[in-house]
Parts: sequence; C-alpha cells; structure tokens
Amino acid sequence: MMSSSLTSVAYLGATILFILSLGGLSNPETSRRGNLYGMIGMTIAVLATVFGPRVTMDGLPWIIGAMVVGGSIGLFAARKVQMTQMPELVALMHSLVGLAACLVGFANYIDPIAALNLSSAEKAIHEIEIYVGILIGAVTFAGSLIAFGKLSGKIGGKPLLLPGRHFLNLIGLLVVIAFGYQFLHAETIDAGMFALTVMTVIALLFGIHMVMAIGGADMPVVVSMLNSYSGWAAAATGFMLNNDLLIVTGALVGSSGAILSYIMCRAMNRNFISVIAGGFGTGGGSPAKAGGEAQPAGEVVAISAAETAELLRDAKNVIIVPGYGMAVAQAQHAVNEITQVLREKGVNVRFGIHPVAGRMPGHMNVLLAEAKVPYDIVMEMDEINADFPDTDVSIVIGANDIVNPAAQEDPTSPIAGMPVLEVWKAKTSIVMKRSMASGYAGIENPLFYKENNRMLFGDAKKMLDEVLVALKA
Repeated sequence: MMSSSLTSVAYLGATILFILSLGGLSNPETSRRGNLYGMIGMTIAVLATVFGPRVTMDGLPWIIGAMVVGGSIGLFAARKVQMTQMPELVALMHSLVGLAACLVGFANYIDPIAALNLSSAEKAIHEIEIYVGILIGAVTFAGSLIAFGKLSGKIGGKPLLLPGRHFLNLIGLLVVIAFGYQFLHAETIDAGMFALTVMTVIALLFGIHMVMAIGGADMPVVVSMLNSYSGWAAAATGFMLNNDLLIVTGALVGSSGAILSYIMCRAMNRNFISVIAGGFGTGGGSPAKAGGEAQPAGEVVAISAAETAELLRDAKNVIIVPGYGMAVAQAQHAVNEITQVLREKGVNVRFGIHPVAGRMPGHMNVLLAEAKVPYDIVMEMDEINADFPDTDVSIVIGANDIVNPAAQEDPTSPIAGMPVLEVWKAKTSIVMKRSMASGYAGIENPLFYKENNRMLFGDAKKMLDEVLVALKA
C-alpha cells in the first residue's frame, strides 16, 4: 500500500497531466498527445486511490471487482459505439458522473465515521457539501439522460414548454432552500434523510424539465453545459470525500465546460440564460412551411453528381462545410477521398467548421480526424469566412442552419445575428441534402434559392461516391 505522502505526490502528478491534457485538446494537431496525457493521468490517479492509505485490504477485492465490471462496460461501449453516436455517448457519460455524485453523497451522509470528531461548524460545512453535491449530481444525472434521449432520437427535439415553467422552477428552488435549512438542522439521520430525498426528487425533476424545454438547435450548447455540470458534481464529490484530486479535476472540467458553453453561445448569438430558458429549435427535418410564411425569392436548381465533379475539377479553391448530415450518412471517408483526389490535381481544398456544427462541441473535427483529413486544412469559422468570395466552389454536406443567410439578411429570423459560414459568397455553392426539409432550428433557408446555389439531392455518402467516380474518370 502507498503512504499518504506518496499518494499526494501521485495526485499532484495526475493534476499536472490533466492540465497538459486540456492544453493538448485545444488544438487538433496536439489532441492525440492531450488524450495520452489524460489517460496516463487517470491511470496514476486510480492506482494512487486504490492502493492509497484510505482503502483497506478487506475493501480492495470489491473495488477491483467494480473496476473490472466498469472497465468491461466501457471497453464494450468504445468498440461498439459508432463515431456518429458520440454525442449521445458523451451525454450518457455525464449522467454517470451525476449519479456517482448522488450515491457518494447519500453514502457519506449515513456513514457514521464521516462526521466523527467534527466540530459543529465543520459538521455544518460537511452537510452543505453533501446537500449541494447531491443537488448538482441529480440535476446533471436527469438532464444528461434527457439529452441522451434527444441526441439519440428517442425523444423529440421539439422543446417542451410548460405553462408557467419559470414560476415552477422558482417554486422548486424555494422548496430546495427550505428543505436545505431543515436538513442542516435535522437532529437525526432519518429526519435529514427525508429532507435530502425530497430535494433529490425536485432536482431530478428540474433536470428533466430544464433539458426538455431546450430546443434541438441548442443541443450542442446543452452537451457542453452538462459537461460543466458534471465537473462541478465531481468537485462536490471531492469536497465530500476530502479528496484534493477530485476537487481540482472537477474544477478543471467544470470551468472549461463553462468557458466552452460561453464560446458556443456566442457562436449562436445567444446568451446562456436564453438557452436555459429554452424554446429554440424543433426536432429538425420538418418540411418547409408552405403559405403562412414568406417564401424565399428564387428557384431551386438541382445538380447531378457528374456536374458537381465537373465544377470541382475546374475549380482552384474549394471549401467544404460538413454538418450533421455527413455524420448520419457516415460520409467522412468519402469526403477525404475526394479531398485527396482534388489536392493531387492542384486544387486548394479546405474545410470550414462552425462551432455548433453537429450535435456536440468538436463533432465535425472528430469525424474528419477519424477519416484522416489533414489537420492543417481544417479551419474554424473565423479563420475561413473571409475567404469565401475568392472561392470557386463551396460544398455544404448535410448542414443547414450554420449556413443560413437569413442570420444576416432577415432581422426577424430566430437566428438573426448568429454568425454563419458565408458559403453563398463563393462563385458556386452546392448544398447536399436528402430533401428540402428545414434544419434543426425549423426555419426556411434562403440559401437554397440563390442564383449561384445548386442542390445535390440524395444520401450524402452515395452522392459523394458518385462524385468520386466521376472525378477519377
């Protein structure tokens, strides 16, 4: 078994590796190294905890057994889950962090040793840690499960807006505060357990209500927000267990998730409060409305795969904008093959990535990295937007709202002011979609009707395979 001082040194090393991991993950070129740092750091942290002074020999077999079961499930999921299912897997993992915080909180409260030899002030602080930890954990657990359902299509993306929902949330908060006071002044564990249970139920209901009220267009922000919540839940667990590593790691995850949520809200011209208030976006894929709304001026012009290949062959500069449709069709490998063929012909091919493309932060970057697309040609929106006027062909693969010119041209649009990739400024823009259905925000896209735009209808992978054959021919 490790001594207390050696465990502290191991925790310090793990903390440094976690910080280096976050730094590495901030850039696609160093992301593999960042992942490696994170894995090494977590291995050190787990071993230092398992073989540390707090674990007795009697409890060691139980811990190892739990690690084997959990590790087996994780390994199975990693091998089974497709890259297109990453958003819902991430949401599910967040739910497990919240559940762990709840279970640790309840176990810590009923453990007679945990509060042994504590002064009245220390006991009050310890109980506040338990109460807040379970509160955050329950909200994270329930909210993440709903997010999993929405991202996997098991729950519709349309927001559920209950009458007086903000008033209901306020009442819930006041009840939580009232029972918190009762919990802190409970004379017995049974009395405190009643208050803790009521608060947990309210927190679970709030987590469900909060995410159900958030529309599909905001789901990337929700994933990032839940990531932040899971970090704070882990930090609260660290306070309950008096574990410095959990506190630091949870704070790192919580703060980085909060910063990412802020960045993504800016990318959607939304503020965090309006996202939590919900109501933006439908389930996506709904047909464009006929009548009632003013239809965009212009005519939709279809194009074939052979004609698309001809335009690409004659182009000097091409920008590809991937979206969730590319993920669903699993077309990233076909995109990479086309990119290689064009680059061999001397065409300057680059990718434009919107911060909220897909269903989670970095979704498109992950898919392109899986297909071995070179990191140096994958550009963020701010880096590439000014280059569209000098671009011969811009190709949009299964994206909709992030290339919608209504964000700039229609002040009454729900996405007015949202930064978008200005694909319509290219000489020719080509949009690949199965149909004329609206995007996840559920609004019409005037891009489809612009004079220089062409629509390549069909499954993205099938169409790209046909384009690739025509290019090689």
